[in-house]
Amino acid sequence: METEKKLAEYISETKFEDLPKDSIDIITNVIFTVLGTTIAGATAEGCEALVDQVKEWGGKEEATILMHGGKFPAHNAALVNSTMARALDYCDAMFPGIHIGSSSVPTALATAELVGGCSGKEFLAALVLGTEVAARINSVSTYDGFDPTGICSIFGTAAIAGRLLRLNPKQMLDALALAFNRAGGSFQSNIDGSLAVRVIQGFVSQGGIVCAQLARRGITGPKNFIEGTYGYFHLYAKDKFDPRSVTKELGERFEMDKTLFKKYPSCGGTLASTDAILALIKEKGLTPDDVEHIEIKVPPYSYKLVGAQFEIGDNPKVNAQFNIQYCVANALLRQSSKLHHFDDACVRDPAVMALTRNIHISPDPDLDDPERSGFSIATHMKVTTKKGDIHHKAVAIPRGIPPENPMTQEEHMERFWDCINYADMPLPTANTEKLISMIGRLEEARDVRSLIPLLSPWQASK
Repeated sequence: METEKKLAEYISETKFEDLPKDSIDIITNVIFTVLGTTIAGATAEGCEALVDQVKEWGGKEEATILMHGGKFPAHNAALVNSTMARALDYCDAMFPGIHIGSSSVPTALATAELVGGCSGKEFLAALVLGTEVAARINSVSTYDGFDPTGICSIFGTAAIAGRLLRLNPKQMLDALALAFNRAGGSFQSNIDGSLAVRVIQGFVSQGGIVCAQLARRGITGPKNFIEGTYGYFHLYAKDKFDPRSVTKELGERFEMDKTLFKKYPSCGGTLASTDAILALIKEKGLTPDDVEHIEIKVPPYSYKLVGAQFEIGDNPKVNAQFNIQYCVANALLRQSSKLHHFDDACVRDPAVMALTRNIHISPDPDLDDPERSGFSIATHMKVTTKKGDIHHKAVAIPRGIPPENPMTQEEHMERFWDCINYADMPLPTANTEKLISMIGRLEEARDVRSLIPLLSPWQASK
């Protein structure tokens, strides 16, 4: 249990001053990203139903449901807030498809309310440490159809909640071990276009807080949850037993620095293809009327997740978010990829549906990236025009992928404002401006709960 013990001690004992500025800056952008997507996703399909369910459950008033208002048990408030944060799939991510921020930030906010407040520095430290632990465990994983978010992000939320609950190393180990037993989720949810994709994000937050609270009460988990016979290495790393890969240079090298930020509001597997078609539009002046057909090659992993023939099912937004054909057709037709392009009316537009029929996706193992353990979201696009011209565009690293092609701060803010302007429940302008200012100076905050009223301006009237 040496690996498990090191992780627990690291989470419990590391000080804010021990953390590098680069990682703090990344977490600050994660907070911007997730609060923006929460605002925009507050009324997305399924979210208001989940709010109603939590209200029906009732319980102790511990933490706030953002945007909608009302206080409920912290784990249930986090369930709703994380689901809203993930609903538009415009959040941060990490190879090979793990979403941490949409759970980590709501978990930290709910737990901060639960414990009666915490400083900005302690809030940021909890987020960095929890994200780093989840990122390190993710880096050794071979999911093979399991949803990385459901399987691995829960270690991050348990760590974050445990840190803010001030668990000692022994209790923290139990919190992580209990989280191991709550891990779950399948990419079939994404392929089938179900609302489970976003709800799994909520389960991760809910479960992480529950595990930390149980550990504080003395409920134990398996001490060898990583190295054991039936531990993480066996279940989710194909028996590749390599403890050093999880703890090597712990506190010196930060795996979380590989966090990617999406320039477009769709699955990471669609980003390179969206980049490619937008580049050809800019370089060649392509229009929908010019295009005879488009051939796109992607790695097998991306193909299985987002390469199917586009069909509209029960949840058109999710169907579109997780489909390369739609994302490329949309970008070609509208010369951009914005949140409103994934609304029902845009998805069902006959013009975009017609374009999808001329876009063909195929898997190409040669596009796998050995530098990322074989995982890649690269693309190679071949566009044939009606005049017979052929244009090629290869994108190995789409915009938003560090360290090769990161987004600028201007792009981060552009995405944040896209969320604000998209929201059905828009924040008052004064709240938005205060929110931006406070996030930018979070290290100075005496109590992060001061963010909550800005994100629930209708609380007093409910």
